[in-house]
Amino acid sequence: MRAALWLLALFGVAVAIALFAGNNQGTVTVFWPPYRVDLSLNLVLLLLFAAFVFLHAVLGALSALFDMPRQALRWRTQQKERSMHGALLDAISHLLAGRFIRARKSAEAALGQERSLSGGGQATGNAAQVRTLAHLLAAESAQALQDRPAREEHLKQALEHASARDAQETREGALMRAARWSLNDREPLAAMTWLKSLPQGAARRTLALRMKLKAARLAQQTGDALETARLLGKHRAFSAGAAESIVRGLAIDLLNGAHDVAQLQRAWTSLEPAERQMPELAIHAAHRLTALGGEAHLARDWLLPVWERESQLADGMKVKLVQTLEAGLDSLDGAWLARIEAAQRANPRDATLQYLAGMACMKRQLWGKAQQLMSQAAMGLRDVKLHRNAWRALALLAEERGDEQTAAQAWKRAAGD
Repeated sequence: MRAALWLLALFGVAVAIALFAGNNQGTVTVFWPPYRVDLSLNLVLLLLFAAFVFLHAVLGALSALFDMPRQALRWRTQQKERSMHGALLDAISHLLAGRFIRARKSAEAALGQERSLSGGGQATGNAAQVRTLAHLLAAESAQALQDRPAREEHLKQALEHASARDAQETREGALMRAARWSLNDREPLAAMTWLKSLPQGAARRTLALRMKLKAARLAQQTGDALETARLLGKHRAFSAGAAESIVRGLAIDLLNGAHDVAQLQRAWTSLEPAERQMPELAIHAAHRLTALGGEAHLARDWLLPVWERESQLADGMKVKLVQTLEAGLDSLDGAWLARIEAAQRANPRDATLQYLAGMACMKRQLWGKAQQLMSQAAMGLRDVKLHRNAWRALALLAEERGDEQTAAQAWKRAAGD
């Protein structure tokens, strides 16, 4: 459609020119004493148009002639820029291929080309970023070659050149690479120092948080590592199961780092409510509290949310729960005794609950009920330690009622497991 419109326009212009030129009787007279020249108006217009075209061509030729030095300089600059970028790409390719010496040479060649451009007043708009990247590639190659002085020198230069506003992202990348190198050298404190130099937004990125987590764990700063793991879990840097496992492991390390009851209580309080609901953490904290000589009722308070879900626990976890509660049966109150009896009645075939209820009855000197529960538990317990304890308890009960033969058999069963 557009071509048809242009064709119609050209036909219209041609018709207009034909009408104007065909019937034009006008003349132009030029007086040049003692001469007089008469020219038709059409010829004068044609000569003026030809003169304009000729003058335009001459001016264009002169402009191109005088612009040749600038064009030559521009061509040489473009060749240097292409060579610089080519060297930078070669450095990246060699680095990815594991050819670290060639990668460093290519990066240094790119730096040389950039210095040549800058020295001639032909610096590119992204000169700071190019210099920073070249120094980072050289530093990465030096790190792979275990050339620490060269790595530090190139890193220093990269950070200096990355101070420009247009190279802020590159500076953040340089700081992260420096932290990674420190981690590779098993220097967690240096890595955390580099990470602290990052802006607040960059410090909360997943990559930075992963490095911070590793550095905190290497430096045995369990509190910082736990907080970082929580952030990574919120950012979905790990799967749900992996995040829970990491947080659980760090929380256990935090609890193990407590050397008295006050420290353990502070560590327990620092955990989030969802973490205190984890059976592994609650049982471990209560066991740790008992080992440090803490109050048994406090340990049972920590275990109460887990006890309310005891039917959902795996067998191994239920055994640990029972063992932890058993350590504080001497001060067992009526409420907890009722809870234990209710759980045992709700699941009368659970040998682990029978064992715990039997032990509780023994502490309350309810010998008959304890004898009944322990006899049932001893036949069904699979855990070796609980099985041995059950027979030991039966032996003590037999001695209490003066049945030496039954006591001897029970002691024999306890010793034989």
